[in-house]
Amino acid sequence: MAALDRLRQGCDLLLIAAAGALLGACAQSPPTPIAPIGNVQAAWVVVGDGGSTSARVATDSPCPAVTIDGADYPMQVRAPAATIPQRPTASTLAESKPSAFPVATCELALPAGASRVAIGGRPLPVPSRSPQRIVVIGDTGCRMKRADDAWQSCNDPNGWPFLRIAAAAARLKPDLVLHVGDYHYRENVCPAGGPGCEGSPWGYGWDTWNADFFGPAAPLLAAAPWVFVRGNHEECARAGQGWFRFLDPHPYSAHRTCDDAADDHDTNYSTPYAVPFGTDTQLIVVDSAKAGRARLAPTSLAFAKYRDAYRDVGTLAAKPGVTSFLAQHHPILGFGGESAGKFVGGNAALRSVVQTLYPDAYLPAGVALALHGHEHQLEAISFATDHPATVVAGNGGDNVMPNLPDPFPAGASPAPGVRVARIAHTNAFGFSLLERQDAQWTFSAFDVDGQRLLTCPLEGRTLRCDREGLISPGS
Repeated sequence: MAALDRLRQGCDLLLIAAAGALLGACAQSPPTPIAPIGNVQAAWVVVGDGGSTSARVATDSPCPAVTIDGADYPMQVRAPAATIPQRPTASTLAESKPSAFPVATCELALPAGASRVAIGGRPLPVPSRSPQRIVVIGDTGCRMKRADDAWQSCNDPNGWPFLRIAAAAARLKPDLVLHVGDYHYRENVCPAGGPGCEGSPWGYGWDTWNADFFGPAAPLLAAAPWVFVRGNHEECARAGQGWFRFLDPHPYSAHRTCDDAADDHDTNYSTPYAVPFGTDTQLIVVDSAKAGRARLAPTSLAFAKYRDAYRDVGTLAAKPGVTSFLAQHHPILGFGGESAGKFVGGNAALRSVVQTLYPDAYLPAGVALALHGHEHQLEAISFATDHPATVVAGNGGDNVMPNLPDPFPAGASPAPGVRVARIAHTNAFGFSLLERQDAQWTFSAFDVDGQRLLTCPLEGRTLRCDREGLISPGS
């Protein structure tokens, strides 16, 4: 019963029993996803600008009511059930299809101070205004992509361990989950006799979103509210339709849906916003979905959009007395491995923009820690130069990249004028945790089953990790 006593306020014994059965499963016998209750196929809580929170569900029936502290409030339709006509996608026409959403997305803004929230008898996690334990994950979907001839073993909990990761992360009883982007990877149909992905849904409709994200994420969606960062796999020519229906924290509108490619010039970009972590820390969220890798032409639409976005970041990060963490999918000062023994530094597209605003710093001085995905590995980096500590947490389930070189090459740099002081890294699947005790934030990394790999107190703009170089799970 001692473990139950530590569960957050608002959980009830039904959820505890279900979660206990789920989370107690071993790695060899993977956890079973939480089954839908009634006609609610999925339920979750989104945290957005200023800490605003929204309860959401996907349902094939009329929107249910939300019970808040004993009173019922009707949810409103955010996006109705629909099958969207075929639009241009990142795949060929033969490898694409219309996106079918047989479920409506319903939502209701939650009032500050709500202590008990439930939908259809299912408790929902209650937001904390000062989260102390924040799970960080990224790049969680299962890759099925014809262009790369990449067919991940989506039916194998070892080949695609996101369900195990979500269960292990839920055991830590977080106050908040931060996903740093790329939820959806099942773009094309698995070929006959494919290696472990036979029968998987594909395309950009609800069945694929449910298989790639909502089903396996269920224990973690039930454990805490989420901040969702948009990744390149959620740009409009890919899974952008589901992004706006399900995860985007802003109001849904007719021209911000990704349904019509004529609107892509706007819907592929969003304005940065800040989520407060108490009174002294904030998370600045940036949408870098359309960044790409190559330097951007100063006359391009993308350059102008990102220049405006990073000006907003500078304004947000200048808030007096507040330390800023930054979350965006593409790392500016991280490393990417593309083949064994070969790696690249930073993101040239975004760097070409921020160099015009913060020439040597790359990010505003108020940013102490930058959190990213995109590169499918874990990196915890501190710099000998005055640059924010950088975490890449892209090891949440999709095919991992080869490990960075070990020992790490002396003098390797993610950007001109940036010198690495220390780096810890691994391509092992897993997740991370930001935890605050008093005024001290600590970053930790875990493997798929919740075994701690790394502990790094954050001191100013530096991570003081207890290990360096390549981390091997179990070592």
